Amino acid sequence: MTRIAAYSLLLLAGMFISQILDLSSIQHHLSTVTMVCLAYITIEVGLEFTLDKKNLSSYGVDYLIAMTAAAFPWIFCSFYFFFVLDINLQESLLIGRFAAPTSAGILFTMLAAAGLGTTWLFKKVRILAIFDDLDTIILMIPLQIMVVGFRREAVVLVALVIALFVLAYRYLHTLRIPASRIWLIYYSVLVVGLCQIVEESIHVNFEVLLPAFALGCIIFNPHDPTHPERYKHEHYYIEPQQKEWRWLDYFIKNSFMFLVGCTLPKVNIATIGLWYVVGHVTVLTILSNLGKMFPALCYKTEATKRERLALSIALFPRGEVGAGVLILALEFGLQEKAITLGGLSLALNLALTGFFIIAVIKLIEPLHQTFRAK
Repeated sequence: MTRIAAYSLLLLAGMFISQILDLSSIQHHLSTVTMVCLAYITIEVGLEFTLDKKNLSSYGVDYLIAMTAAAFPWIFCSFYFFFVLDINLQESLLIGRFAAPTSAGILFTMLAAAGLGTTWLFKKVRILAIFDDLDTIILMIPLQIMVVGFRREAVVLVALVIALFVLAYRYLHTLRIPASRIWLIYYSVLVVGLCQIVEESIHVNFEVLLPAFALGCIIFNPHDPTHPERYKHEHYYIEPQQKEWRWLDYFIKNSFMFLVGCTLPKVNIATIGLWYVVGHVTVLTILSNLGKMFPALCYKTEATKRERLALSIALFPRGEVGAGVLILALEFGLQEKAITLGGLSLALNLALTGFFIIAVIKLIEPLHQTFRAK
C-alpha cells in the first residue's frame, strides 16, 4: 500500500506541475524519458507473458472482450461530444478515442506493487490491457485518415504491427540475451530510439508499447512463469541480489508515474466556465469508466464475481496512450474546448488511479490470501 500511495502522489505531483509550469520547451525530452520508462515496464510484462499455442481460440475471446472494453468508452464519449457538445462526427470520433486505452504501464506497476502479480486478475488484465492499447493504435489509423486523408505510410504501420505479433508468437522466449535490470534499460532506450526513427520515417505515430512487449516476449525466460507459486516475487528471476539495482528499479517506476503526470497537456478552463467544465468532465469520466465494465459480465467459468468486477475496475486507469491521442488531436488543430474537456477527464481519471487500485485490492485480496494459504 505504501508504494501505491507513493505512485499516486507522484502522479498527482506531475499533473500539478504540468498545469502550473510551462514545460513546452522540454516536453519532447520529457516524453522521450517517459517512453523509456514505459518500455522498461512493458518489457518486464512481456518476459512473463505465456501463451498456450494449443488453445489459441481462448485468446480470440480475450481480444474480442478487450475490443469491447476499448470500443464502449470511445463510443460513449464520442457520442457525448457529438450530441451534447455539438462537435462534428469526425472530430468527436478522434477526440473520444482518448477514453479508450487502459494505462498499461501504470496498471502493471501498481498491481505488481500490491503483490498481485501472480493472480488470475494480473494475468488476464495483462492480456486485455495490451489488446486494448493495440486496438486503439490500430483504430487510430483510419481515424487519422478521416481527418487528414489517406496516406500510404499508414499501411506500413499496419504491416509493422502484424510483423511484431508474428515475431512474438513464433519466437516466444527463445532469444537468449541478458535480462538483468541494466540490460532492460539498454533495451528500453533502443526500443524508443527505433520507434522514433519509424515515426520520423513514415510520419505516423508508433507507440513503444507493442514493440517493447514483443521484445519481452522474445527474450528467453529462464524460469517457468506458469508456476508462480515457486517464486515469491512476480519478477523474481530478473531481480538481482544487489540492493542498489532494486532501488534503480523503484526509481524508474516512480519516475514513470511522475513523468506521466508532467506530460499531460496543459488545459485552459478560463474561457469555458468552472461549473460547465465540472459537469461535462464528470459525465465524460463516468461514461469512459462505464464502458470498461463489460468484462465483468464475461469469464463466468474462470473467475468469481469479485474477480470479474475487479478486472473491470482494473481497466479504468487512463494514461500515456490516451494523452497521446489528445496531443495528436492538438496537432490536427481540432476544437480546443473538446480537447480541454478530454484532457481534464483524463486528468481526473489519473488522479483516481490510486483509488481504483485500492478497490481492486479490496475485492481480490481475500481470494489472493486464500490462494497463498493453500
